[in-house]
Amino acid sequence: MVKICKLVKFMELVCMKKFWVRLNEWNKNIATAALEQGADAILLPKGLTPKVKELGVIATIAEDSPDLKLGKDVVELEINSKGDEERAAKLASSKMVIVKTTDWSIIPLENLVAQTDSIIAEVRNCQEAKTALEVLEKGVSGILLNSTSVQEIIDCAKLVKGQAEKLQLSKIEISSLRALGSGDRVCVDTCSNMGLGQGMLVGNSSSGFFLVHSESIDNPYVEQRPFRVNAGAVHAYVKNADGKTNYLSDLKSGNSILLVDAKGSTEIAVVGRLKIERRPLMLVEGTSNGSNVSLVLQNAETIRLVKPDGKPVSVVKLKRGDEVLGFTEDAGRHFGLKVKEKITEK
Repeated sequence: MVKICKLVKFMELVCMKKFWVRLNEWNKNIATAALEQGADAILLPKGLTPKVKELGVIATIAEDSPDLKLGKDVVELEINSKGDEERAAKLASSKMVIVKTTDWSIIPLENLVAQTDSIIAEVRNCQEAKTALEVLEKGVSGILLNSTSVQEIIDCAKLVKGQAEKLQLSKIEISSLRALGSGDRVCVDTCSNMGLGQGMLVGNSSSGFFLVHSESIDNPYVEQRPFRVNAGAVHAYVKNADGKTNYLSDLKSGNSILLVDAKGSTEIAVVGRLKIERRPLMLVEGTSNGSNVSLVLQNAETIRLVKPDGKPVSVVKLKRGDEVLGFTEDAGRHFGLKVKEKITEK
């Protein structure tokens, strides 16, 4: 029975992207952070498993672990040569293999990922984790974070676990449409192509966002730009990949941004550049479950929101009473972070 349970745990580790945290010595803050952020396992020295188990239910990896035994179910290997790489591939046929490269070289990871689904990459930070998870567009089977930073644990957890995040979008009934004067609007060009019904959540306030559609639709005026969202005026908030918000004008190349589709499914994209240009603007206002939602957008037929059926609709064809998709939450942000205090945004 014990062998069967271990086999089940092993297969679970193989089949899903995993987030493991290394504990080099007893550190309650790090162990607690790993537990609270949903880490799948903690790798730790012999004798420390009981302390971790006192904090909560989480798998451990150690020489004396009742879950996964280090050296038997899981092995560690540093890649310094082609021979090490070949040994890792061989071991991965029956075990999970934690690999570490001395100079953080991507090539050994690429070679291993091409051969097996049992590789865990040891990383020092979220940036290294992101690279490992994107190797050959397939990525390693998981990451082992070796860091004493609670914030790195939080960031890496969001990176690994955030792939399946889903938002509950709301229907917003259009209440007002009004042409404004000219102002600066922002096109956000990402490093990812978007499809039908996909775009970004943007709003005048942190309590309400419209789903602004990408430029992935054919039109007689300009070529498709499926990597772009003409998102709104420079002051607007855009929902970020880490749960925070950014002013559109504050985004820059290399930032992460949240892409959302009509079903609320999300993915993380990288900002390639911004295009800020002076254009005629319009104010779009609506209500959702008693909450007001508004956004200043460019006044042009190529700017689209998303209808509840997932189809894009041009802002110039909207009329009072129409419904579009968006997202609402409690207001209040300080430097992009949600805060609990009395804040009124109009």
